[in-house]
Amino acid sequence: MSSVDDIGYGRQFGDFYDRIFPSGAYTEPTVRKLASLHPSPGERALELGVGTGRVAIPLAQRAFPVTGVDSSPEMLEQLSAKAKEADADVEAVHGDIRKYTDDAQYQLVYCICATFSMILDADDQRATMQAAADRLAPGGLLVVETSNPGGLRVLHEGQQRTSYFIPYPEPNTGLLTYSTVFEDRSLWHASHIWFEDGKSSVGSELARLTTPEEVDEYAAAAGLKPVDRWADWKDTPYAEDSPMFVSTYTTR
Repeated sequence: MSSVDDIGYGRQFGDFYDRIFPSGAYTEPTVRKLASLHPSPGERALELGVGTGRVAIPLAQRAFPVTGVDSSPEMLEQLSAKAKEADADVEAVHGDIRKYTDDAQYQLVYCICATFSMILDADDQRATMQAAADRLAPGGLLVVETSNPGGLRVLHEGQQRTSYFIPYPEPNTGLLTYSTVFEDRSLWHASHIWFEDGKSSVGSELARLTTPEEVDEYAAAAGLKPVDRWADWKDTPYAEDSPMFVSTYTTR
């Protein structure tokens, strides 16, 4: 690949990303569901937006090797170190998920944890879906998990701005978020303050308000057909006010 646009997510969140999204019990439902969805157990999967390998590493430990693509060198550096320590077959690739290509075809391609919504332009989201579809083997499955605008509106209770605090199990540890919705631009801005051991870390992110119907439209344009949709990795039925949605697609 020629150039990779990096929005700086890893530089902001790299030091505390794994604390906000811990492995273990928090990650287990995601890994278990992805493993069950893989059409060909044992074959390599492709993760778009792999981050530090929170999902890729335990998936690889279940005998599903993963090629993980991310635009953040900082996140990939952590991924490589963690995969080596865990003896997990995860290939870290510095790339742009909007135009990623390689010589392989995958039975499972996935883009999760709201990575898809961090692509702020509808045309770029469409291109990302096409790139993912191009990597799918015949009969393969594409999985997209991202934030649901309907759930965000419920959280905001009709207000443009809100804030909320999520306490974590460890004493004096938690995440404070200041959230702003720009409906006229279909954007959501969130600034996070992570508190731990008397210290704080700050990171901000901008996401596009992406509806399930838009993702379905992108998939159809890429030659894919819908398979199923849930609200989470535990197969909770999707509703308009669900905080997230998980949609699956396959080749026609």
